[in-house]
Amino acid sequence: MSEFDELHAELRAVARDVLDRPVVDWRQLVDAGWTGLEVSDESGGAGASFVETAIVLEEIGRAAATTGYLGCALAVAALNAAAAADARDDVAGRIAAGETAALATGFEIHRDGTLSGRAEFVPDAAAADHLLLLARDERGAHVLATAPVTVTPQPVVDETRALAVVTADDVMPTTSWPIDGNVEALHERAAVAVACDSLGLAEAMLARTVEYTGVRHQFGRPIGSFQAVKHACADMLVQIAVARELVEVAVAEVATGDGAEVSSAMAKSHATSMAVEVAGKAMQLHGGIGYTWESGVHVYLKRATLNRALYGSPAAHRRALARRYGV
Repeated sequence: MSEFDELHAELRAVARDVLDRPVVDWRQLVDAGWTGLEVSDESGGAGASFVETAIVLEEIGRAAATTGYLGCALAVAALNAAAAADARDDVAGRIAAGETAALATGFEIHRDGTLSGRAEFVPDAAAADHLLLLARDERGAHVLATAPVTVTPQPVVDETRALAVVTADDVMPTTSWPIDGNVEALHERAAVAVACDSLGLAEAMLARTVEYTGVRHQFGRPIGSFQAVKHACADMLVQIAVARELVEVAVAEVATGDGAEVSSAMAKSHATSMAVEVAGKAMQLHGGIGYTWESGVHVYLKRATLNRALYGSPAAHRRALARRYGV
């Protein structure tokens, strides 16, 4: 057992309590200290690690909650990877205090110092108080910058997410900080963050399905007593158990900075695919009511489908693993 098990159990319990309501207000997340989990003590945060952030991400997925937390968590990670500076610490402190943030990647800095690029499907960018841009210069060095950009909301089927297109056309950065850390680690963290969300929503779908099949009667008995239904739920449980093992390994490696290239690809590819299958099976086992708007199963299925595509599809991650091992 880890020395932090009790702390993590308490964090999970608090998270479920905070998220157990129809509408989750951003201020509630701030008051719970989640926005400052990985912000340093000196900047007003908790100085925690990605392990704690992952617990919150999983519980947000379990509740299929509409929050701006994913963008905030990724932005804080990028700030932590940037070179130390008073301005950087000020932004981190503001995020810990409740200002919103998002991270857009894939930009370029030209020889004259201007910045350009386009990033699609950026979580929480439209409403962000601090929109951070990860850019690479002509020498291959990366910087974290802020700049005047155009943000266009990008509607998707999943209404629990707020995504946007961020574009910049030869604009001069307002501020910039060199990236001291491994830039690929930020991409790996984003993939694992979505895997955590998918793990939480899949467990919620299994729990809801088991409960429903225990009370829904057919031919004078609960449908959960039928062998086919038992097997379906058992298959869901096994898939979730495998995903949890993969996600926990990836979370630990991201948190320690040991290099999570393999574990993040494995966790993202399996967990997000699994969540779509589990949510789809949950809809099927709910019968006709599972296809209605009132059941709410569709919310989880659409969220799981979007998670599968965000930060690299399962096929893309598996191709990367295959190339790594020469397959």
